Amino acid sequence: MPSIYKSFKAWLSFALEQNPRIEQRRPDFRQFIPQPYEGVVIISADFELAWAWRFDKRSADPLKSSIELARKERENIPRILDLCEKYDIPITWGTVGHIFLDSCSHIDGKAHAEINRIPYFENEWWKYSSGDWFDTDPCSSTDKEPEWYAPDLIKKIIGSKVGHEIGCHTFSHISCSDITCPPEVLKSELEASRAAAAPFGLQPESFIFPGHTMGNYETLGECGYTSMRTNFINVLGYPSFLPNGLWEHKTTMELCYNHLFSKSHNRNRFEVILNKCIHKNMVCNLWFHPSFDEISVGEILPGVFAHIDKNRKKLWVTTMKQYTEWLNAERQKR
Repeated sequence: MPSIYKSFKAWLSFALEQNPRIEQRRPDFRQFIPQPYEGVVIISADFELAWAWRFDKRSADPLKSSIELARKERENIPRILDLCEKYDIPITWGTVGHIFLDSCSHIDGKAHAEINRIPYFENEWWKYSSGDWFDTDPCSSTDKEPEWYAPDLIKKIIGSKVGHEIGCHTFSHISCSDITCPPEVLKSELEASRAAAAPFGLQPESFIFPGHTMGNYETLGECGYTSMRTNFINVLGYPSFLPNGLWEHKTTMELCYNHLFSKSHNRNRFEVILNKCIHKNMVCNLWFHPSFDEISVGEILPGVFAHIDKNRKKLWVTTMKQYTEWLNAERQKR
């Protein structure tokens, strides 16, 4: 059971508009909100399978946990896609490049030898201090190890009539922090991701940082990306245009069941955020892990999607790429 103190603290932070932090309503909000809408909603997903938590330092067996989460993710994604079809809601899928592959193999005893390795590092969540970064790669196939490959799910996503976007989440879920990741490592990962996506006719332009490890902005710009999602703090407000030409889309809230609150209060929190997005003429960026729990996928997500659909005339529900294209077109007019 969550402590009363933690629940009250989280409730107070939300009530005082500190989480998410509400930016000042801009008189020029039409630079960010197209007519005839009153607000913009972008929903993104971190599509990772087993790649995300291989170095989780809080887990006694991170590889086992990663595989279990991958299996849950595979179960959830078809259900999520059905919900998207029902409510006509597109998602920007920040996709780990390796899962585009149907199979891979060792070459001279090494997995993906062409990719530059990230040096050993430790951060709040992960500890990578021994072995090779790709040691957990089974170098197998979708049929045998579906926790590491997902071309079948990619095909379902791009085949949807909703118009989802496939973005990039690096090739192997590395840390992108300037402190831990040399630019040549990220470039190598991005090249591998682009090569893996190419057979599907895809060239991702939106970037989602793995594990909230923001950095290497110049590298992203040099590699042709047009926008990125950042997770410094939760914000309901407006995107920022950076000197290197990228748009920064700031996250508003993780779209999942928060165990500090009841299910009804969880749904109400998201409805309040969406209503503020409308009334204050702002941009709301919700995100989630498709490996989330049953309450999240079965109750919270449908409730939020239904509320968005109810306000369809007031909210532009779009993808990072589509919104970025609109923002760039507006900038060219000024």
